[in-house]
Amino acid sequence: MPRPHITALLIDLSGTLHIGSTPTPRAISALAKLRESQIPFRFCTNTSKESTEELGARLKGIGFDVRGEEEGEVWSSLGAVKRVLASRGVRKPYFLLTESARQECASAIPSYDEALQDESVPYDSVVVGLAPEHFHYDAMNTAFRTLVGEGDVPFIATHKAKYIRAPDGELSLGPGPFVAALEHAAGVAAEVVGKPSRRFFETVIGSMKISESGRVAVVGDDVEADLGEGAVELGLWRVLGECSRSLYTRSG
Repeated sequence: MPRPHITALLIDLSGTLHIGSTPTPRAISALAKLRESQIPFRFCTNTSKESTEELGARLKGIGFDVRGEEEGEVWSSLGAVKRVLASRGVRKPYFLLTESARQECASAIPSYDEALQDESVPYDSVVVGLAPEHFHYDAMNTAFRTLVGEGDVPFIATHKAKYIRAPDGELSLGPGPFVAALEHAAGVAAEVVGKPSRRFFETVIGSMKISESGRVAVVGDDVEADLGEGAVELGLWRVLGECSRSLYTRSG
């Protein structure tokens, strides 16, 4: 199939432009050429192990010209969590997130700090991202008890990737298996707010000034987490990077 006229790009970060604190081959120069071309683009990341601000600072530190979320260039799953929490009117989510990611998401809830200190206020929602230090029995059990408590408790996941590319280049478990465990135990389905949800892509594309002609392309290293579901439903031109973790096959 011939490549269509591309009017804009949605570009994954971790695993596509960098692995840990190491740029992927030719990524920095490719980004510079893309800026020169003046083709509109956005960075779309499911990274939730660190705040969006920390991620931007780290990328700048390794040589990328990445402009901040406040400039509308970086769209993260944590930003999507903030928008959902603000719209749902929750007071006290139970966060399975790293500390910096928790602080970023909690900033969307004006009364969160007060509710957190008040033990009489129950958790009223569960948010799960990539937080290895929190994926232990006590924390998972608190999330489970919150989900099976009274009322309709929002269950929000940044994404459901089964595995991620770790800084050492090897594959490690993503948040997906832990989200799936809670779904199975509590009998509820998580709402995925990051990639590859259709709403996430629609929100990002809506922020761009692009013509109706041509197509938007999405670039990533994971067929499911970056290029699946919403990207397929919206008819985006999907580009799988050569550092793809989807090339992983299990032996035995």
